[in-house]
Amino acid sequence: MTRRKFSVAGCSVAITLMLAACGSDAKKEEVVAEAPPKNVIFFLGDGMGLTTMTAARIYSVGEDGSLTMDTLPETAFVKTFSNDAQVTDSAPSMAAYMTGVKMNNEVISMSANTVAIDPGTDANGNKLVNKCGTGNGTPATTLLELAKAKGFAAGVVSTARVTHATPAATYAHICHRDLENDIAAALVPGGTGYNSALGTTGLEVVLGGGAQFFTPFKSGGKRSDDRDLVAELKAKSYTIANNATDFKAVDPAKTDRLFGVFTSSHMSYDLDRDAAKEPSLAEMTTKAMDVLAKNKKGYFLMVEGGRIDHALHETTAKKALQDTVAFDNAIKAAIEKAKLTDPTLANTLIVVTADHDHTLVLNGYAKRTGKTAAGNPGVLGVVKNYVTGAVEKDLDGAPYSIIGFGNGENRTQSSRAAMASLDETVTSANTYHQEAVIRTTAGNETHGGTDVFLGAIGKGSETFLGTIDNTKVFGLVKTAGGL
Repeated sequence: MTRRKFSVAGCSVAITLMLAACGSDAKKEEVVAEAPPKNVIFFLGDGMGLTTMTAARIYSVGEDGSLTMDTLPETAFVKTFSNDAQVTDSAPSMAAYMTGVKMNNEVISMSANTVAIDPGTDANGNKLVNKCGTGNGTPATTLLELAKAKGFAAGVVSTARVTHATPAATYAHICHRDLENDIAAALVPGGTGYNSALGTTGLEVVLGGGAQFFTPFKSGGKRSDDRDLVAELKAKSYTIANNATDFKAVDPAKTDRLFGVFTSSHMSYDLDRDAAKEPSLAEMTTKAMDVLAKNKKGYFLMVEGGRIDHALHETTAKKALQDTVAFDNAIKAAIEKAKLTDPTLANTLIVVTADHDHTLVLNGYAKRTGKTAAGNPGVLGVVKNYVTGAVEKDLDGAPYSIIGFGNGENRTQSSRAAMASLDETVTSANTYHQEAVIRTTAGNETHGGTDVFLGAIGKGSETFLGTIDNTKVFGLVKTAGGL
C-alpha cells in the first residue's frame, strides 16, 4: 500500500516536470481545493432527564429498543447546577452551553455577576418592562455569534416560543429571561435593540412559536412599542411563514433568510399538533438545514424540543414522552440529511443533550410492558408484579402508576384507599396528571438537579466523554466546529 502511494506521487512529480519543460504558452492556472463546510447542529431536549429518556424509549420502542439518541457513539454526563442554585432553570443552563459561563438563574447569556431583576408591568398589564439597569453585567459571547463572526450561517428552531429561554440564550443578552419583547427585538437587523453580533443581515433561520412578542398590542400581541417586528423582518428580505402551508411552500434554494412563527405562544404538544397548521420539529429542522447549507463556509443550528419541559411541569407524562419521541425523530432526520452531503460526518458535529432534569421517576418492580400501543398502555400503565402479572398495591391497598413525580399537582391528601379503582385506562390518558409525592400548584412541578445525558456524533465527537460541567461543552463545540 505504501509503495503504491510513493509510485503515484513520483509519477505526479515527473508529469509536472515534463509539462513545465514543454514551454507551452497555455495559461497556468492554480487550482485551490475549496474547504468543505463545517457544520454544527446542537440539539437540546428541554427538561429531558435520564428517566424521561428511559420512559420515552419504553413508550416508543419497548425496553429492548433504541431511540436514535441511544445510538450516538460518544456519550457523557453533564452537571447542570447554575451559578447561584443547585437546581438550574433553562436560562443559565443553556447559556452555559452557549457561552462557557456559569450565570445566575433567569439570566440570558451574561457575565456571572449579572443579577436577575424581575420585569416591571407595562401600560397593558404585561410584565415586560426592562429593569435590568446599567452596569448589571456584560454580554457573554455565544457559539452562534462566533459562527456568524466566522461568516457561517446560523439558525434557531424550537417548538417553544423562539424568544423563550433556550433559544434566546443563543442570540440575546439580558438580565431576565421574561423580557421577551427585548429578546425578540434582538433578532431584527438594524432595529432598536438589535444584537449587532449577529451581523448586518441577522440569523438566516428562525422557526418556532411566539408571534405575540413580534406583534403590537393593538394587533393582539404583547408589544407596547407598536412595532410590528414581522413586518420589519419582511422588509429585511426574510421569507415569512405563518402556518404549515406557508412553510411547505418555502423553496430553500430560493430562500436566503427564513422566519416562521406558527403560534401566538408555544407550539402545540406533538400529541395535539394539527399537521395542517404546524410543521413538526423534524420538518423544521431539515428545512432549516437546507437553507443554511447554502453557505459554503458552514453553519450553526440550534434545535430545541421545548415542550418536553412544559409537559413535565404539568406532570402529563404522555405528552412529555410523545414530545421526546418527536425530538428524537428530528435527530434522526438531521443525521440522515447531513450524511447525504457528508457521509461520514467528517465535517459535521451533532450534539444531543438536555439543559436539566425533572422529578419524573419509574416506580416499583414493574414487569416489562413493551411499547405503548392500542390496547397496551406500556410504561403509562400501573405497576404489575413481574412474576405473577398481578396489579401491585400500596400500603393503602390501591394500585399506583409506573410513572410518578417527586412533586406536582396530583397528590392525594388522605389515604389512597379511595383510589382502589385506579386502572390503566386512567393512567394512560393523554391528559392524565401522574401522582406526586409533594403537592404543588397546577403546572409547577419543578426541575431536578441530577446530571443529564449528552450524546455526540461526527467531527470532534470523541472529545465528549466522562462527567463534565455544562460550561465545558462550550469549548468542546467551539473547537470541533472551528469557531
